[in-house]
Amino acid sequence: MKKLSLIFAMAIMISGAVSAQTTLHSFKTKTIDGKEFDLASLKGKKVLVVNTASKCGLTPQYKELEALYKKYKDRNFVIIGFPANNFLSQEPGTEAEIKEFCELNYGVTFPMMSKISVKGKDMDPIYKWLTNKSENGKMDAGVTWNFQKFMIDENGNFVDFVSPRESPMSDKIVKWIEN
Repeated sequence: MKKLSLIFAMAIMISGAVSAQTTLHSFKTKTIDGKEFDLASLKGKKVLVVNTASKCGLTPQYKELEALYKKYKDRNFVIIGFPANNFLSQEPGTEAEIKEFCELNYGVTFPMMSKISVKGKDMDPIYKWLTNKSENGKMDAGVTWNFQKFMIDENGNFVDFVSPRESPMSDKIVKWIEN
């Protein structure tokens, strides 16, 4: 009888751990202005998470990201940009410099967060979650370059990712937003 009770108790603990899986909404970060940003505030919205850089050949994607954001922001969709200096030091600026660059050159109005690391031993916890199946429950998706795009559903669950070179206006992203 004791053995049965122990097995039952362990089963409850294991099922509780599985059902308490982390989502994007479990995290907090800082905006590019240094204010705390609780990702739980995005519940009910599809989220496109993008690591960005100001001195990259893909930097013009800011224009498409902004167009995508303007087109769908009233349909429970948001883009969150995370500046990162992980690839060939292509985001060397301060938060103030990055913000000014994005606003002046691309008219960026979607939320930009503070500069983080998206790979390596100092990887931000959000990117650890995004890139590891053991944390997101879906797949491993290592960041290969600037402007990799991660699709998150309304419940904060990892859906898929899009390679850096793929346009923010690609069929894959647009169909995901519209469905």
